[in-house]
Amino acid sequence: MVTARDVGEAVTRTRAAVHETPLVTCRAIDELAGATLFFKCENFQRVGAFKIRGAMNAALSPGENDRAKGLATHSSGNHAQAVALAARSLGVPAHIVMPRTSPAVKVKAVEGYGALITFCEPTQADREATLERVVHDTGAAFIHPYDDERVIAGQGTVAWEFISQLEERGVRLDALVGPVGGGGLMSGTAIAANHRSPGTRLFAAEPCGADDASRSFHSGRREVNDAVDTLADGLRTNLSDRTFAILSRHLEDVLTVDDAQIVGAMRLIYERAKLVVEPSAATALAAVLANRDRFARQRVGVILSGGNVDLEAFFTSLEGMR
Repeated sequence: MVTARDVGEAVTRTRAAVHETPLVTCRAIDELAGATLFFKCENFQRVGAFKIRGAMNAALSPGENDRAKGLATHSSGNHAQAVALAARSLGVPAHIVMPRTSPAVKVKAVEGYGALITFCEPTQADREATLERVVHDTGAAFIHPYDDERVIAGQGTVAWEFISQLEERGVRLDALVGPVGGGGLMSGTAIAANHRSPGTRLFAAEPCGADDASRSFHSGRREVNDAVDTLADGLRTNLSDRTFAILSRHLEDVLTVDDAQIVGAMRLIYERAKLVVEPSAATALAAVLANRDRFARQRVGVILSGGNVDLEAFFTSLEGMR
């Protein structure tokens, strides 16, 4: 099981390989939320998302896998970019399995880092089967997008760093909210925050169209989405047994929002804070705004997980919502 010590070691291990991302506030959004919000801007991170933290920690961690033959993963976008960049940093090949429906902006970014892409059908089964073949053929070391203790510890550095920045301002959070897909970010966040700021209440935010985490949290057993329907492409993945176990122990709740609320939050962040974030990142703010009574007059941390927007697909989706 991942521990706070693992997260602390990941902070040290990855310090030279990742950016310390800024903490941003916005009075106009505070007034609309009825709370004091602090945004952790992982949209300014390398590859444009928090995923580089977990990928780099896994790539740099001691282990039995032979990284000299390269790194491999399956991902629809941000984790794919992160593993590709980690491999390039180590001077080894990157072998990335991507669904054929992956956002074009993320495919181009992965190609830009020099990775070799193998496309597959947009199902979990085909992703895993294709990845298995790639690993067999290349001998590359597999870095799972979220069901990996090294990745979870690396993602926990977001909250570790966030809390350190807040401490420098003399601020202790009442609540911390972040998006949840496979659960790697929120698992690491929960472990780090429980250690560094044990009085802070933890919430995950999720689209209604991919609500396995919410259903799992409230049923007490891991639920799986047979189909998903949301603009937030980074949150379409199901929890693993590992991440569900961690989140079940630490979260106060999983809050769901619909795509219209996510788009509204994206627009608000852009117009008022002048920040470009992707739908997955805006989900956290959307959840705060949709649950004003739960966060009223509190100090709330909001993790903006990334800023890689496929504008063509996004605007096409918006037309379909009208």
